[in-house]
Amino acid sequence: MSKATLVVLAGGLGSRFGGNKQISGVGPNGEFLMEYSIFDAISAGFDHIVFILKAEMVENVKSKFTGKYPGVKFDYAVQDYSTIPAFYKIPADRQKPFGTVHAVLAAKEFLDSPFATVNADDYYGKEAYRILVSMLGSSKSAGDGAMVPYILGNTMSPNGGVTRGVCRIASGLLQTVVETKNIHYAPDGSILSDSGILSADEVVSMNIWGFHPAFVPVMQSYFETFLKGLSPDELKAECLLPIMVDDLLKAGKLQVRAEASPDRWFGLTYQEDRAAVVEELAKLHQSGAYPPVLK
Repeated sequence: MSKATLVVLAGGLGSRFGGNKQISGVGPNGEFLMEYSIFDAISAGFDHIVFILKAEMVENVKSKFTGKYPGVKFDYAVQDYSTIPAFYKIPADRQKPFGTVHAVLAAKEFLDSPFATVNADDYYGKEAYRILVSMLGSSKSAGDGAMVPYILGNTMSPNGGVTRGVCRIASGLLQTVVETKNIHYAPDGSILSDSGILSADEVVSMNIWGFHPAFVPVMQSYFETFLKGLSPDELKAECLLPIMVDDLLKAGKLQVRAEASPDRWFGLTYQEDRAAVVEELAKLHQSGAYPPVLK
């Protein structure tokens, strides 16, 4: 059994980016952004990587990692409608995936050790993975969760609105997380969202969650309840990790430890973000944070 598993969420549509941003070459040698997460995770002690992909991405991603890290196990799962429970009838016109909870469940056969989730299109920094390995190592039951929060002002895109889970944390434990859409800069530099004005100092989730393998059936039950609550013609509703976490916190079924990383986040939401990501990664290589070629 693996010591710790990293689940890389790479099956999203990338509609705002205009393509498969998860496999966009942004490093000096054409590296995908998620290659840095995997390099950092393995360096921190993760020994099992699970990718959640669209079917057409699998061979491309496999070619990147086959034989690259001896001793590390790689698995590949596809987020598609084949993993939807049989009781639910998928609307004929639905094209959108069912969200990040469904994405993790697409890989449930591989989740036999404490696991963490990350977005493929985000750069989290090295320390986040060290924190996660430590917290996952003390995870004992389905009710033990973990997260690495970030400061909102450090996770904004200058090119448009973003979605973040706005968190309240007390004594190292997550109290609430509210999925908040269209967070963007106003002309005067203030931060607005569909829910109102936000402070740049707000603490937010960037989909770095940690769970015990015994949590997977809880997640499955939550997802099935979500599906049962959908109207027959619902085409866009998604079952999302932050909303699930918040609901289970309120129900007393989950306790989530939170420890912030000092590292700076950056990522790909819009095509216009790409140049800044390329520049940041080049600086990290030049500073010696990463070797000339990731391996």
